[in-house]
Amino acid sequence: MTEELTSQTEEFLETIYRLQERDGVARTSELVKMLHVVPGTVTNTVERLEKRGLIRHTAYRGVKLTDEGKVIALRVLRRHRLSERLLSDVLKMEWNQIHEAACQLEHGVTEEVVRNIEKHLEQPTTCPHGNPIPTIDGEIFEETTVPLSTLNPGTEGTVKRITDESPKTLENAAKIGLKPGVHVKVVKKSTRKGTLTIQADGSSQKITLKVAAVIHIKTELKNGSVRQEVKEWSPKKAN
Repeated sequence: MTEELTSQTEEFLETIYRLQERDGVARTSELVKMLHVVPGTVTNTVERLEKRGLIRHTAYRGVKLTDEGKVIALRVLRRHRLSERLLSDVLKMEWNQIHEAACQLEHGVTEEVVRNIEKHLEQPTTCPHGNPIPTIDGEIFEETTVPLSTLNPGTEGTVKRITDESPKTLENAAKIGLKPGVHVKVVKKSTRKGTLTIQADGSSQKITLKVAAVIHIKTELKNGSVRQEVKEWSPKKAN
């Protein structure tokens, strides 16, 4: 592919990747919502990217990345999450603000700059919200986690990642102490009311199941071991 990618195209492919990871497919209605564009823009972009061989669109089902599209999306995601680390760890920006800032920064940094950021930060494996950073070879290493909303009362675990990085969600998560590394115990669950009562760092909190769905928890197996899942999207190096 010789045509240069625009920042809008990179953002589109990255968003498809995020939705595909969450839902198995990227639906056009979700792309409209996440990208803050009109439906016509999504329709035109989908047609253009499908012609370039970066995505596959199935009517009434949604969009998926091709192997080539995944390689590009992972490059963008790598730049994004390392940018978040730079903004958080070095520039000390607020936890709930770095995602939006990184969305701008990720399209302006070169691979050389990204490698220097990674080296300076001593090869971090996750962004500040706990989401895995793709390697330079196009791999993602993910621990097996489950949404907090799926846990039953009495279950305990450790917050590993926040999958919704919108400022409002991150601000709410921070207010109730649900950051990566925090120990959580489910006290009460009410599916009728759509709420979950939890203990986080010794403090009792009531949250909605909608919020709990984007808080991913690592629970120990009976033998105390931890599972790890490796996802490799490209057989070749992504750089």
